[in-house]
Amino acid sequence: MALTDLNQLRTFVVLYELRSVTAVAERLHVTQPTVSYTLRRLRSRFDDELFRREGHDMVPTAKATQLFGPLHEALAQIDATVNETDAFEPAGFSGQLTLGLTSIGEQTFLPPIMTALTREASRPHLQVERLDSDLVEDGLTRGTIDVAMTVSMIGSPRLWRSHVRAVEYVALVSGEHPLPPTGPDMFAGRHFLRVSARGGHIFPLQALTEHGLMQQIVLTVEEYATVPAVLEATDLVVLLPRHVAEVFNGWFPRLQIADLPWPGQSTPVSLYTRREASLTPVQRWFRSLVLAAVRE
Repeated sequence: MALTDLNQLRTFVVLYELRSVTAVAERLHVTQPTVSYTLRRLRSRFDDELFRREGHDMVPTAKATQLFGPLHEALAQIDATVNETDAFEPAGFSGQLTLGLTSIGEQTFLPPIMTALTREASRPHLQVERLDSDLVEDGLTRGTIDVAMTVSMIGSPRLWRSHVRAVEYVALVSGEHPLPPTGPDMFAGRHFLRVSARGGHIFPLQALTEHGLMQQIVLTVEEYATVPAVLEATDLVVLLPRHVAEVFNGWFPRLQIADLPWPGQSTPVSLYTRREASLTPVQRWFRSLVLAAVRE
């Protein structure tokens, strides 16, 4: 393949990732007319529009989405071969990395990850993106996220997945308003706080629905950050993963954890990245560091 062809394909891949002609020109250090000219060549070559302008974004067509995975992987392998003699040294690394976490993940996983980075004497600019479980695959394949962790099971062949930890749900309440011993009627007369399932934690909603407790929900919030303070000030009950309840209990020692009267296992937390061949040396190192830091 000619070098000019490789440059065209690289322009396609970067445009798919960034969705902006201006951003592509800046990334590849070329002019915007050059990017536009290359896009015209690509459209002719693949007999497809490839990208449609919608507002400020260049939105890929179905054909472009089909092409992106194989082309991105091929270019990544070429780059890896060309740069294979360049050993990555984490000490002193100060580039940018992006980690996709839910609010609950920030509170439980971010501290050990930062500790691990300190041990490596690495000081990247770590950008934490709030994770929407429906957008994980798109963020990883486009390269806007380097590593993501979620309880959502994503079976995409474009992604690499590894188990992080099992998830067992418990109830958490104020010590001023304890629950009775675990049993079928332990929630009789109690009211619930529910957290949005946007990050993938759907078990609480499923459990409350299945056991006829939906009418007892009196507060729904978007994030977990305010949960411990609200619990300490009220008699509300929340269902959440045990490892998170233990973190909250460490912050607010008067909170109490109670086992559920029904099975409380949900899908495990998993770590996701692009497929192995598509990762840069920095991303491989960061993936290994995160896994070692957060695994049980």
